Amino acid sequence: MTTVTTSKGIGLRSERGPVLGAIMLCTGLVALDSTIIATAVPSVVRDLGGFSQFPWLFSIYLLTQAVTVPLYGKFADIFGRKPVMFFGIAVFLLGSVLCGVAWSMPALIVFRALQGIGAGAVQPMSITMVGDLYSVEERARVQGYVASVWGISAVIGPTLGGLFSEYVSWRWIFFINLPLGAIAAWTLARRFKERVTRSSHHIDYIGAALLTAGSSLLILGLLEGGVAWGWGSVPSLAIFGAGLVMVIAFLLVERRAAEPILPLWVFRHRTLTGGNLVGLGVGALMIGLSSYVPTYAQGVLGTGALVAGFALAALTVGWPMAATLSGRLYMRIGFRDTALIGSALVVGGAVLVALLSQQAQVWQVAGACFIVGAGLGLSSSPTMVAIQSVVGWERRGVVTATNMFCRSIGSAVGAAVFGAISNATLADRFAHPPASVAGRLPNSVDATSLVLGGQGGDSAAASFVRKALYDATHHVFLALVVVAVLSVGAMLLMPRHTEELTFD
Repeated sequence: MTTVTTSKGIGLRSERGPVLGAIMLCTGLVALDSTIIATAVPSVVRDLGGFSQFPWLFSIYLLTQAVTVPLYGKFADIFGRKPVMFFGIAVFLLGSVLCGVAWSMPALIVFRALQGIGAGAVQPMSITMVGDLYSVEERARVQGYVASVWGISAVIGPTLGGLFSEYVSWRWIFFINLPLGAIAAWTLARRFKERVTRSSHHIDYIGAALLTAGSSLLILGLLEGGVAWGWGSVPSLAIFGAGLVMVIAFLLVERRAAEPILPLWVFRHRTLTGGNLVGLGVGALMIGLSSYVPTYAQGVLGTGALVAGFALAALTVGWPMAATLSGRLYMRIGFRDTALIGSALVVGGAVLVALLSQQAQVWQVAGACFIVGAGLGLSSSPTMVAIQSVVGWERRGVVTATNMFCRSIGSAVGAAVFGAISNATLADRFAHPPASVAGRLPNSVDATSLVLGGQGGDSAAASFVRKALYDATHHVFLALVVVAVLSVGAMLLMPRHTEELTFD
């Protein structure tokens, strides 16, 4: 059995602050690179060409990041957190250098994939190391800080990308990772202490290959379905069919593996099953809000990108504040009851988002986002602490990575479903315009560019597009309410009282 002594076990509490800072810095780099390139796309395409390929800059990063998370979780339980974290940072920084010197769009896409492979280690290791370093009472507050980094990055990432592209070069979007990543790695090397007693292990290479290939195909189908090809097309059916076959084969292999890369027991216990289903919901809610709240604020209310970003930022303010409170609350009433209070807030906030009108004020948008963020802080953080608390150190990496993997799947599924809802609504509205604007609109949903960023004025065409965009975002917000309600059901699967699981 692998054992470890972390800095918590040694009692070096003074070391935890710098380690937490390094963890948040690593998380921030990974999160920023998910969004920072968005506003740099025109500059990238101008230099490298390949406009039709640029969506892959986002998809491939998300894909490779998501599918490698379970593998790193298992490796962390075998070799320790520190070497896996360092490997992730090194690969991420290598990918950053190569992205910065990319000579063509295909090369940049390949190097973004390499970045994602590194990011797949940083994301779960950050949460796992927090679980090692901090007590049950402290984890929710600290994980709230780490989680808030993602929301803050979603807001400032596009702004930084635009600044680099306009005043320096889009290549510095990637080069800036080097000094920051080096500082984080140096801090972790000096301050994070763990001693791992190693024993012989059998790596489940077949299971790892099947899991990576199968989940890659399924996520790829969800990300590109309805975009690169139709949902019912031959490529779509072939990708989903092959992915499903590989996942089934993976399950069969895992049942017989001596040390499975993703043990099936993580789906057989109520605490873990409920927590993973909640992770799916959190992923879907985050991608839905971060994608469509700015679109609603700019296209319907006519705000600028910066104001729209501030409205969404209220989500990231509410999350850490509520997570800090949840640490005290769940010690009194338990993980599940605390998370249920948070889920009720998420449902209420989602309903408020869905009730936003075409004449809503920005402060109303921000208020609704704040409530959702507070609910996520009270539900997501206790859920993560609960699943970490029912297993020992030697299994904490696996359960944390599984939960993060489910959150990534939730984001991929949410992006596909919400995108389909939005596109279907817009296509229907543009197919039946009133006579006053017929013939004055582009022949596709690109007509939304007439109003995004506050452009378009009060012309009849712009008013029609604004109404169509409101209908599309409103339908997405209604879908978010459904996801929030389903998350309450997932929460009820968790037992009221948790205790450490025993394994034969």
